[in-house]
Amino acid sequence: MTLQELYLMLLVGGTVLLASIAAARAAHRLGLPSLLLFLAVGVIAGEDVIGLDFDDAQLAQSLGNAALAVILIEGGLSTQWADVKRLVAPAGVLATAGVAVSVAVTAAGAHWLLGMDWNLALLLGAIVSSTDAAAVFAVLRTLPLPQKVTGLVEAESGFNDAPTIILVLVFSTAGDLPDPAHILGNVLFQLAAGAAIGLLTGRVGAAALRHIALPATGLYPLATVGFGIIAFAAAGAVGASGIIAAYLAGLVLGNTQLPHRAATRSFAEGAGWLAQIGLFVMLGLLVTPSELPAAVLPALAAGLILLLAARPISVLACLLPFRIPWREQAFISWAGLRGAVPIVLATYPIVSGIAGARDLLNIVFVLVVLFTLIQGPALPAAARWLGLTRLGALREIEVETAPLDILDADLLTVTVPQGSRLAGVAVFELRLPPPTALTLIVREGTTIVPTQDTMLRTGDELLLITTPQVREAAERRLRAIGRRGKLARWLGEHGHPGPAGPARHG
Repeated sequence: MTLQELYLMLLVGGTVLLASIAAARAAHRLGLPSLLLFLAVGVIAGEDVIGLDFDDAQLAQSLGNAALAVILIEGGLSTQWADVKRLVAPAGVLATAGVAVSVAVTAAGAHWLLGMDWNLALLLGAIVSSTDAAAVFAVLRTLPLPQKVTGLVEAESGFNDAPTIILVLVFSTAGDLPDPAHILGNVLFQLAAGAAIGLLTGRVGAAALRHIALPATGLYPLATVGFGIIAFAAAGAVGASGIIAAYLAGLVLGNTQLPHRAATRSFAEGAGWLAQIGLFVMLGLLVTPSELPAAVLPALAAGLILLLAARPISVLACLLPFRIPWREQAFISWAGLRGAVPIVLATYPIVSGIAGARDLLNIVFVLVVLFTLIQGPALPAAARWLGLTRLGALREIEVETAPLDILDADLLTVTVPQGSRLAGVAVFELRLPPPTALTLIVREGTTIVPTQDTMLRTGDELLLITTPQVREAAERRLRAIGRRGKLARWLGEHGHPGPAGPARHG
């Protein structure tokens, strides 16, 4: 590659990246999932429009898996274990038995209604049965839903990629399909080994980052994401599930008291967005738009089977033993969003040389686009219709931590959000655990050294000094006052992590 070609490639790449970021902003304002406009950027840049030629399914598969690993690491880092630990059992059942039920129902419908042979029908069922972590994380975290619902769907989306990928690999083999016992054994081995490697890598990474002082703040986020990548690669190298390893490593690291947690999560979020943009644009480049119209009717039929039969049956069958209310089950069924994962999985049979695999890719691409347009924008209305929206929910305060190594102290920064009951509280009424001290307030660009009688206002940025030993107690106290006011302790609010509940006035 010449220097001029490098400049041209970077120019095109930078332009596509900025166009995708602009598309994300437009999608947010229009209430659409960003993935649709990212895919559109790729299609427009492709051979039928601007003319970029990309038709390498093997490269798309490899890059797609790497991007999924980054997305799931970010998902694990941003998931609160306290929110999902009680939901591991139902989420695990949905991610395994639920996937199996969904594959069987979708495959049967594709075989009998669309006339597909059983091999292609099973491939289609396996490809589209996984909910997409990127789509779920992006959409559900903006809705004021009960934490149980959000946590269950998020945990399912983090866990179910692994068994789905395993099934697609099994069904993509040439020749006769393996017997069910072999499939079950393969799935169990890959999940168990991947989970063990992910948990072990996360614990090793957490211990290392807690006890090793790095020379620059920016190295902590790199090291944290690096441990997630190691988990993904190590699991893949021994034939286990790298996807489940990456997610669990991120979950362990994200729920450990590490230095520069806020900077790490911010970096991981940016890396996740970059992975999503690159992945969706690449998948948009991979398809040929002129071939898509022929796939509309099969995609619509397969999508309706999935949305109206396979997903509801799998949710009902898996969640019935857990006594989850029918309203929540109905929303969980509708919230099974599809995204990049099915399109990446559709490259596997192409690489394996399965007959009809290219048509399968077109069907999956159209299905994802059509049903993302249907499901994504309808989620807020579905939540309201089912009575799951938490009216009057307060915005939670966000606390960032930066270690002050020389003083063995932590600097906490807190912004008082709109609707928080921190507004109107005097400094002395905070009653922060000693030796925590509020040292500075930044108000409308002006710095204020507070006295005991200084009243907090909405929009204030607070700087507090505390010690590692009482930092968690200080954060809980701030959350408690933000939720229930200065009498929070008397009202039974102790500021434990999790979403703020409905506003209560008394």
